[in-house]
Amino acid sequence: MNYILDGLTQALSLLVGGDPETFSAVWTTLIVTVQAMIATLVLGTPAGFFLGYADFPGKRAARLVVETFLSFPTVVIGLVVYAFVSRRGPLGELGLLFTVPGMALGLTILGLPIVIALTAQAVESLDPRLRPTLLTLGARPGQVFLATLTEARFGLFLAATAAFGRIISEIGISMMLGGNIKWSTRTITTAIALETGKGEFATGIALGIVLMVIAFAVNLAATACRRRSAA
Repeated sequence: MNYILDGLTQALSLLVGGDPETFSAVWTTLIVTVQAMIATLVLGTPAGFFLGYADFPGKRAARLVVETFLSFPTVVIGLVVYAFVSRRGPLGELGLLFTVPGMALGLTILGLPIVIALTAQAVESLDPRLRPTLLTLGARPGQVFLATLTEARFGLFLAATAAFGRIISEIGISMMLGGNIKWSTRTITTAIALETGKGEFATGIALGIVLMVIAFAVNLAATACRRRSAA
């Protein structure tokens, strides 16, 4: 038990002292998470709206594919993206392997099914009279889109929060596509795995504390936004 308390004490010392290596991993995590979340929401929200709003041939098959990807092994996602962005892959010339944008690409693919599925579910759960009412009032397609998303905003908050939790806590994709390079692509999760394996328990605890604080802060902000929207 003493080594846990000692590790916690040393972890707090690292955080208070602003340990450069620790905060380098934190900064990289924030950058890659923000990039992946922006791409995920920009691509996933319209796709989820279309899947839940429109009727088209193959809709059930598309829904099945999206829901299947919700449980897709993350290591397979990392492997597939690795094959595409490696030097011998079709996207090798872009130089994405072992870079922050390359990690963000893999994490975007991880988060997309979550946003698409939950957005579609939120749109489908709306009052069926909403669409004909908007069309009767002369709403244009863009206005219908925005009005529908506004009504489904609580579901969108849930989709964004769920995707954020999955993205920021992922380790396999980050390790495979980022390479866990110190001062460059080392994230909180990959650093925790590395430092704990080396016996540097204090560093692992410090990074774990930061990860929990970030997750708690984001969820707290999302909850506050939901309450403000409901008021």
